[in-house]
Amino acid sequence: MQSPPRLTPTLLPQPIRLTRRGQQIFDLFLAGGLLLPVLAFPIVGMPWEDTLLSIGLLAPLFWRRQHPFAVVLAVSAVSLTQVLTINTALYAQIGLPITMYSVARFGTTLQGLVSVGIGFIGAVLASIDWLRHYAGNQLTFGAFTSYFISMSVVVIASWALGTLGRTRRAYVDALVERGERLEREAAQQAELAASDERARIAREMHDVVAHGLSVIVVQADGARYAAAKDPGAAVDALATISATGRDALAEMRKMLGLLRSDQGNGGTGTRPQPGLADLPFLVDEARAAGMDVDATLPPVNVAVPDGVALTAYRVVQEALTNVRKHAGLQAQVTVAVDVVTGPRGPEVRVDVADDGRGAAATDDGNGLGLAGMHERVVVHGGTLDVGPRPGGGYGVSARIPL
Repeated sequence: MQSPPRLTPTLLPQPIRLTRRGQQIFDLFLAGGLLLPVLAFPIVGMPWEDTLLSIGLLAPLFWRRQHPFAVVLAVSAVSLTQVLTINTALYAQIGLPITMYSVARFGTTLQGLVSVGIGFIGAVLASIDWLRHYAGNQLTFGAFTSYFISMSVVVIASWALGTLGRTRRAYVDALVERGERLEREAAQQAELAASDERARIAREMHDVVAHGLSVIVVQADGARYAAAKDPGAAVDALATISATGRDALAEMRKMLGLLRSDQGNGGTGTRPQPGLADLPFLVDEARAAGMDVDATLPPVNVAVPDGVALTAYRVVQEALTNVRKHAGLQAQVTVAVDVVTGPRGPEVRVDVADDGRGAAATDDGNGLGLAGMHERVVVHGGTLDVGPRPGGGYGVSARIPL
């Protein structure tokens, strides 16, 4: 069963955003389009002052994104010059709300508030100047209020729209950044999970290969020495080697099957993981290899969780493997596995001890055997004690709670 795809930032609807080149082209067409009618002013007989002031009001729009506050100051200075030189409104004053929007959209909050204050001052000056021109000395409070409120509404609306755009951009950026962060965290979690799985499979492979090969090596050595005197013993040893090799290959296929991507609906097609019921076969295999094993095992029908049963099996398997490699063939081994009630409740007790020279030996290779046993037991909340015995030999003792 396939899991549904994760919603990553690349799958979510993305806002329409212009590239840097697109922004430059847009501002070029905006400022150029607004300046185009100004070119006709001399043709229709407009005063040259109107033409220059209109250019001063519209030309700074080219830089409204890169330097929004500087553009507001420049346009405001041109507007003040207009109030001092002429007494009529200009078409180019449409640049004022555009710059007000730009500073709120692309500038800082403080720059936007300062620009609003400049806009209010401009509304006061423009209202007085225009009313004096059109109404002469009939400047009334009502007429001034009407002009001032109209221009202030334009200032506030431009600033509000720009602030809304800036807030939305910050919100969308935060969502995109959060999505990318979640994607990175998910990738890290997947990598950690894969690393844990690889470590688990490595432990399983170590248990299977080390145990199988140790039996094969012991049997092969015995068959070589016995072939000349007792061909029948050599035949039995070769049969044990063959059976052990097949079992090891079956276990390896099972482990490698976990790595395949096409096992989602049918399993690995191999037998289940070993448990307590398989301990007699493990002991018989050790005895067939020439080891003197005294085993006390639980009933076949005892019920324990599969994970605990597998851990107990692997502890016994690794302990017998270490006895074969380190204690010598003459060592006597005691294996005791039972399900009892301990101080912390029901638990599986595993004790493997030998009287050989294992006390002077060290674990093989990189220490995967003892480390693997310890990790398996600790996962289930149990304890593992390993080390030389006071009377000689080596002991492994595990307590795995149920």
